[in-house]
Amino acid sequence: MEQALDKEIIYVGDPMCSWCWGFSPVLQHIEADYRDQAPLRLIVGGLHAFDTDPMTDEYKARIKHHWEQVAEATGQPFNYAFFDREGFVLDTEPACRATVVVRRMKPEALLSFYERIHKGYYLEDTDTTKVETFVDYAMKEGIDANQFAEAFESDEARQETISDFTWCQQSGVTGFPTMVLREDDTMAALAVGYQPLEALQPILDSWVTGELSVKAQVAAAQANDETAH
Repeated sequence: MEQALDKEIIYVGDPMCSWCWGFSPVLQHIEADYRDQAPLRLIVGGLHAFDTDPMTDEYKARIKHHWEQVAEATGQPFNYAFFDREGFVLDTEPACRATVVVRRMKPEALLSFYERIHKGYYLEDTDTTKVETFVDYAMKEGIDANQFAEAFESDEARQETISDFTWCQQSGVTGFPTMVLREDDTMAALAVGYQPLEALQPILDSWVTGELSVKAQVAAAQANDETAH
């Protein structure tokens, strides 16, 4: 009897990425519908990690335009009061690191925590670069505040976060959100950028039932690439 493939859905995003916020309802559906056949692994991308300069008016205008595009395409709500902030530094590394800490401390709360950061940033006009914000969110997920704060400031959390960023670069991830299907040691992209649920469901249904093989898809793509050259 053929051994079942080890399957996993890898989601690559950033808790302060507007298209990831737009994709959030889709992600919630996919995790709920397919977790028994293919568990979800969340990897953080570091969209604006380690930025140090305060946002200029031009930068704010660019980001606001992205938000408006996401709102139009996905129907997700936004609170534009964010753009009244003065001197805000858009560094997404802390939010990514907080996500990594919860992934380690309480993985079953990971998506809920990630969603809290989304809502804090896009709806509640909360400073999602401050450890105090993440401690509050962690407590709401039943995580001890002191343990979370200690883990957040640890070298281990910083290194694990950078390891996520490195994985993205080495895997060729060029934008967020990206969703990847993994079978054993073989991976293929399901979606690069926002896709509605109805576009992804048929592929996922075929994949989890075994009608569609990621390995066969990758082999066919490689063969086509060789023929083209």
